[in-house]
Amino acid sequence: MQSDIDEITDALLRFRDERDWEQFHNSKDLALAISIEAAELNELFLWKQPEAVDTADLREELADVLSFCFLLAHKHGLDAREIILEKVAKNAQKYPINKAKGTAKKYDRL
Repeated sequence: MQSDIDEITDALLRFRDERDWEQFHNSKDLALAISIEAAELNELFLWKQPEAVDTADLREELADVLSFCFLLAHKHGLDAREIILEKVAKNAQKYPINKAKGTAKKYDRL
């Protein structure tokens, strides 16, 4: 059975390949695309209260960011689920509940 992440990645690759865009998807450009799309995501919140963001626009920009992240992970043979879960476990060590709960301090300041 195909995982949700595999289904997403396959759809992205099919879309890309049907347009012959793989030639443009080197690691550098995918990383730049993530950054640019993240800036567009940030722009949705600029000069307004966070709750005032347009949900449809939020969905679009977040999808763009995630799409390029999945493509970059795939390019390097990384399992998105695995690397995210590993990072959550690593962060759990850096931010133990008894020290980090309710604070936004960086781990080295807890």
